[in-house]
Amino acid sequence: MIPGPVFASAPQRVYWEITRACDLACRHCRAEAAPDPDRDELSTAEGLALLERLARFGQPAPHLVLTGGDALKRPDLFLLIERARALGLSVSVAPSATPLLTAEAIRGLRAAGVEAISLSLDGASAASHDALRGVPGCFERTLEAARTARAEGLPFQVNTLVSRETLGDLPAIYDVVRGLGAQRWSLFFLISVGRGTVLAPISARECEDLFSWLAGLPAGDGPVVTTTEAPHFRRVLLQKRKGSTAGRHAAGIRDGNGIMFISHTGEITPSGFFPLPTGRVRRDDPVTVYRESPVFRALRRVDLFGGRCGRCEFRGVCGGSRARAYAASGDPLGEDPLCAYEPGTGGPDRAREVAEAGLPRRQ
Repeated sequence: MIPGPVFASAPQRVYWEITRACDLACRHCRAEAAPDPDRDELSTAEGLALLERLARFGQPAPHLVLTGGDALKRPDLFLLIERARALGLSVSVAPSATPLLTAEAIRGLRAAGVEAISLSLDGASAASHDALRGVPGCFERTLEAARTARAEGLPFQVNTLVSRETLGDLPAIYDVVRGLGAQRWSLFFLISVGRGTVLAPISARECEDLFSWLAGLPAGDGPVVTTTEAPHFRRVLLQKRKGSTAGRHAAGIRDGNGIMFISHTGEITPSGFFPLPTGRVRRDDPVTVYRESPVFRALRRVDLFGGRCGRCEFRGVCGGSRARAYAASGDPLGEDPLCAYEPGTGGPDRAREVAEAGLPRRQ
């Protein structure tokens, strides 16, 4: 097995969904966002206290991603950024392409010390993108925000949904992303949660073909390509490099291992696409939850993984999407059905080891 890192002491990234308020109506929204904030979302005081707790992970501190909903719908956004930076946390922000995303707002984020923003582009034209986002004009607003960020020297990544509806448009989207000067192009592979249940995932074979195309994109000519909820892209890159681990991006990071998510109401889960509660910040210390929760601890043990993921020689650097395994079978340690790779035989006695780990199954 090719070994991968275990992030047992601290996550590399903490995603905090600071609000679910958003003025878009995206067909695939994980958060099922609404125009107005939830009355139960964490207050400013609770948010500031949460930042203090996250800083107790120590150094190197996790990178904090403030997401939503639309992060710009949170009135205290800049106060939260200021406090996080004062505590030594690096910060990125995920705004929505609404009228709130003005040039002034982008300059304000840059001045506040935000390291990067993410913008979403799910089509290469206004017709295809706006159809998914649910609001006319969203495509042009996204392009304008990207141009402004580039002019202001604020790095940005472009997030793109990968589903049956977007698959054929991906090469054209890549050309748009490259032309905008994005630092990263992050492909979000559909997990059937939230509103995403109305869309269709691609097949494992289509995923493998897509990975082959992505791996063949010219190095250094365009954005860095990353995947979310499709860590087996790392396996494809390793195979292309004939097993060399040099230059791996985010090897081993996956739901619960290097990633922690905190919802707008303070619920702690292994990722935003993995609705398996492990604690609540109004009651529990997120540092303790990440380090000691049976769910997080089990997700960091690749020897517990089942099916092809459990037998795979790449499981240390990949591990499959734990969110997709959970959504597909109710078993967070099961195999990722989006992967077409067939590893060798053999594997652990999962029934015994999963029981010992105390990991719950979805009923």
